[in-house]
Amino acid sequence: MMLENEAIAKKWFEAFNSHNLDDLLYLYDETATHFSPKLKIRKPETNGLIKGKSELRIWWNDAFDRLPTLYYKVTSLTSNNNRVFMEYVRQVENEEDMLVAEVLEIEAGKIIFSRVYHG
Repeated sequence: MMLENEAIAKKWFEAFNSHNLDDLLYLYDETATHFSPKLKIRKPETNGLIKGKSELRIWWNDAFDRLPTLYYKVTSLTSNNNRVFMEYVRQVENEEDMLVAEVLEIEAGKIIFSRVYHG
């Protein structure tokens, strides 16, 4: 299970870094919830929390459109039976690198909840 969850995390980074929205969303449950400080800033009405694949699609599609050079450099992956803790560096051309940690909660091979923390 731990190796399976780590494989999901690696697929997550591959999809994210190639800005492949369909591959990224495939990893999520239909009712998945996502929390991000960036979401709270850009869409204050959400209070940082969105739910469901359609909201995830809108959020990441906007990010990929606005930030064509957005890239996550993995620094650490730690997994157990139901979650993966990911540490990475958020890189965008002409912006300062940002340290990020993210937790993916996984059930039956799909991400059900993700939480982002900024360093």
